[in-house]
Amino acid sequence: MDIRQLEYFLAIVDHGGFTRAASALYVSQPSLSQAIQGLERDLGGDLFHRIGRRAVLTEAGRALIEPARAAVRSLATARASVAAVQELREGRLDVASMPSQAVEPLTTMVHAFSGRYPGVSVALKAAFASRDVVDMVRTGAAELGLLAVPGPLPEGDVVAHPLGEQRFVLVVRGGTDDAPFLGQRTVNCAELAGQRLIVGQRGTGMRAYVDGLRERGIAFSIAAESEHRVSVLPLVLAGVGVAVLAESWRGLAERAGARVLDIEPRTTLRIGLISRRSGLSPAARAFVTTALDALAPGC
Repeated sequence: MDIRQLEYFLAIVDHGGFTRAASALYVSQPSLSQAIQGLERDLGGDLFHRIGRRAVLTEAGRALIEPARAAVRSLATARASVAAVQELREGRLDVASMPSQAVEPLTTMVHAFSGRYPGVSVALKAAFASRDVVDMVRTGAAELGLLAVPGPLPEGDVVAHPLGEQRFVLVVRGGTDDAPFLGQRTVNCAELAGQRLIVGQRGTGMRAYVDGLRERGIAFSIAAESEHRVSVLPLVLAGVGVAVLAESWRGLAERAGARVLDIEPRTTLRIGLISRRSGLSPAARAFVTTALDALAPGC
């Protein structure tokens, strides 16, 4: 039994016979008759009494009408649902992101995408290191991933779409006379000697940067080590220490009352949106296009 046979059956019921049904369906009458005969064999009983040119429903035929209509309606609903997803009128897209990049550029990307496709929900998944983002995309836990790396963007199992760079900045407490680096807009990395730093976990770009400073002989102490990136700014504002963060935090930190200083010499992270090499959903393809447009120079 297939849905085409049920559609043919209902056409005969609705149009009052084989001839009219064949005309309405734009099929030959022999093809229609063969389809109904196949349906009757599958069900094990006649659906119509053939009386001359007339087709009169049997008891089995009358019993089939309601479930046949329900099956045809269900298929129509399924087709409409798939079409809605394909046409980006509804659906869901999973995007993995590292914490700092979830502040920016992800906010700009999601804002642009949601403006164009408001029916598609974007589910943001947390990943704390670039390798986690790659693994989530590669295994299908997320269709797209946003990451930052100090070196080249990843290749191989994934496609990387470059989104520019973010420099490292120093976030310090503001508003008090004893706040560090008062009156400065920039700070040389050597000036971090003797400071108390709030750092992230190993495997992150911000941790790799401060570990590199220590390897160069710049001595500082670690006041706090946090896997929760959202806790870093409150810790800075509370005076626990200073923090090296990606520039994506600048606006949020300044609005919260912190000061943000450029670190010299300038050191940056490469930002990339990654995807699988094939099999992307329409929503994922549209997100990539929209994100690249939103972050293009001059936009």
